[in-house]
Amino acid sequence: MTEHALNNKGHVQNIVDDWSADKQAYSVPWGKLMMWIFLISDTFIFSVFLVGYMSVRMAATEPWPYPSEVFALELFGQNVPLILIAIMTFILITSSGTMALAVRYAHYRDKKKIAMFMLITALFGASFVGMQAFEWTKLISEGVRPWENPFGAHQFGSVFFMVTGFHGLHVSIGVIYLSIVAFKVNRGDYDKKDNYDIVEITGLYWHFVDLVWVFIFAFFYLW
Repeated sequence: MTEHALNNKGHVQNIVDDWSADKQAYSVPWGKLMMWIFLISDTFIFSVFLVGYMSVRMAATEPWPYPSEVFALELFGQNVPLILIAIMTFILITSSGTMALAVRYAHYRDKKKIAMFMLITALFGASFVGMQAFEWTKLISEGVRPWENPFGAHQFGSVFFMVTGFHGLHVSIGVIYLSIVAFKVNRGDYDKKDNYDIVEITGLYWHFVDLVWVFIFAFFYLW
């Protein structure tokens, strides 16, 4: 093997060693840096979806459905507008609080409380996904499809299912992610390195998912 090839091999090995050892770049752990890069790229994707939604809505020739009618839920014989959406939003906002508590206790290395609050956050997330599935089922039973919509403009179904479905996928992945990290924290997997950065990294992802929902809530349910 030539000297040039050996130097290249050594350079590649150094890069692999840096990543595997979780060395820091500019005082930021690799895992956290990679999560930030992922979240920035994901922000662009959601931004494209929301801009596309605005373009489709403004270009629609048929009346756009009224959210208070489409997303009303019958309770005690009366239609209550946006009640389910309000509960879903409250659940996600509350889950941000429980996730913040998990990150706080990560600084104290309190494994039991970290795992507890992460599992509570995952439970909130699973509840949100379940309510979203109920919402989809209700709309489908009322005739809303990606290609048609009895409430008005046909484009409503396609953009609604695409954007809320993509966000729901993120929440579902987050629930699984939270559950795995909580299990590993409780088992003591991170005690060896005395490094609980993974909890903060998970928190970054979850807070991002919550923030995206705020924009979806404003665009789809209030506008």
